[in-house]
Amino acid sequence: MSKEISLVTGANGHLGNNLVRVLLSKGVNVRATTRNMGNQQAFEGLDCEVVQADITDRASLKKAFSGVTNLYAVGANFSMWAKKPKEEIYDTNVQGTINVFDTAKECGIKNIVFISSVASLDYTKLPANVDNGYNKDRRNWYYNSKNDSDKLAIELGKKYGIRTVLILPSAMIGSEAYKLSYSNDLVYQILNNEIPVDTNISLNWIDVKDVALGAFNAMQKGKNGERYILANEQHTSIQESVKIASELFPELKLKIPKKVPKFLLYSVAGLMEFSSKLTGKAPLLERHYIDMFYGVNQDFNISKSRKELNFNPKSSKEALIEALEYLKNDWKVKKTA
Repeated sequence: MSKEISLVTGANGHLGNNLVRVLLSKGVNVRATTRNMGNQQAFEGLDCEVVQADITDRASLKKAFSGVTNLYAVGANFSMWAKKPKEEIYDTNVQGTINVFDTAKECGIKNIVFISSVASLDYTKLPANVDNGYNKDRRNWYYNSKNDSDKLAIELGKKYGIRTVLILPSAMIGSEAYKLSYSNDLVYQILNNEIPVDTNISLNWIDVKDVALGAFNAMQKGKNGERYILANEQHTSIQESVKIASELFPELKLKIPKKVPKFLLYSVAGLMEFSSKLTGKAPLLERHYIDMFYGVNQDFNISKSRKELNFNPKSSKEALIEALEYLKNDWKVKKTA
């Protein structure tokens, strides 16, 4: 009898690659997918099969999913900004979810762990909890895509009779990394003294390895159709994050950013958005993001994940310290290697 295959989509990304490593450490037979077969750096030294697949291309998914029992649906567009956000972010993630589930049904896949996000949670009542429902704020295309993909995954899993478990990570940071994810990039900006002001938008740091292990446990123990938050209970402010970095590396002489009024942030964000239209580069700050999260503490109730998935993450501070050390000491080496 052939050994069961577990497949990870988006396996060269931050979470995907760490998940492949966790699965291999558990003795799992792993097939990893990547959109670009030209870049194999993330898979060096890993005893896994690497195949090309793209969530927007059903033919590639069908080929990759053949013979697979367990699927970790990690691959998605994790961007807060794009030139054409509906098309590039929303449509990619929502249609990609449909493609993944349709193809999984066709290929006889039995179990799916679907990577959602805390972006799909309702923040009007804190700490945010899966029982409170979905994010009702529809101003951001990325957040919309996570809301709607999350709902779709549950609906399609039920429709196709595929056991589907959803995990909702917060801001994943740390090693191993082969390109800077959105969250690791924020940590990198802190190290480079590129945080001029405190935007009063809190963060919830979580070690990517804790999320990867949480994904594995979700496949083993998670309940069908359930959502599990993989985050820390308490948020960390921008000021606190920079203070931790400045104490860790006093030689960097990092400036602790000061809070500025919301109206001033709004003006700066407007200028940044205008500049982005000209340069095509993502703005550091957007007005609708201020509207959504200014003054909101990203605190989460993770009791369900602790109880049902044995989720016991390292603290936000510990995760941040390890990420700072990794990005300062090892990242440049990898980047230039």
